[in-house]
Amino acid sequence: MSESIWDFPEQLEAKRLLTAALAEGPAHAYLFHGPPGVGKRRAAVAFAGALLGDAPRVARGAHPDLYVLEPAGDQVLIDEIRALRRDLHMRPFEASKRVYFVLNADTMNEAAADALLKDLEEPPEYAVIVLVADDLGPLADTIRSRCQAIPFRRLSEGAVRADLLEHAPGLPEEEQAAIAKLAAGRLDRAARLLDPQSRLRRDALLESARQVYAQDEFDSAEAARTLLDGIRERGTDARTAAEEQVGSRRRRRRGGRRPLGPARGAHAGRLARAHRRRRGGLRDRP
Repeated sequence: MSESIWDFPEQLEAKRLLTAALAEGPAHAYLFHGPPGVGKRRAAVAFAGALLGDAPRVARGAHPDLYVLEPAGDQVLIDEIRALRRDLHMRPFEASKRVYFVLNADTMNEAAADALLKDLEEPPEYAVIVLVADDLGPLADTIRSRCQAIPFRRLSEGAVRADLLEHAPGLPEEEQAAIAKLAAGRLDRAARLLDPQSRLRRDALLESARQVYAQDEFDSAEAARTLLDGIRERGTDARTAAEEQVGSRRRRRRGGRRPLGPARGAHAGRLARAHRRRRGGLRDRP
């Protein structure tokens, strides 16, 4: 299997394990784990694209044999797992496999984890379940023991700089180096530091970082104040975003229906096609 299918940087151990899985046949369940922003989701999409034989549609979330569970709130709830389990026992529509993503799997509450465990123990032979988690700690041992672990590590500073060169080619070299250092091996942090809305906070933090090396007498108290100001502003932004999200959910509930995103739209299409197949005399596997 060509290494070129892996479009995420570094992570040699993850690439080795996934390449072997594609060559020898996949296990029934995987657990991609490691810090945020190091390539876990990109790896999951590339893996699913190879399993289903149509990487472009998988990347768009439009393949009928891909199911994506991403929690709407701060936890994966039992109703979301129940919906996945109902879909799990439908046969593939096009490919020989069906791939199921459970994103933020470390946020599953106890009831959701217990419900998923039943299908991790005896999944259909065509199903490949991929759990993606930032933290192994909250996951029950019973869940972890039934998945093949795929570890992800923080990226090198060089890998972060290469990503910055690709996505922000006009960035001055000094600023690029400082952002790569502040990102601490995480591309999501680098992206936030590049966000135009975060420009003022970023400039203040970068100036504090430069002073560590540029000044003989570094004012740690002033740097701490700058950092705390940035944290408070980020907290305000996060609170505003959360309030907007809650308001959006309330509006959807009042409207009686949640709009379909790309993955849920594909899922709805699968259900519609399954209904037509049943009407035509075909049945899904029980």
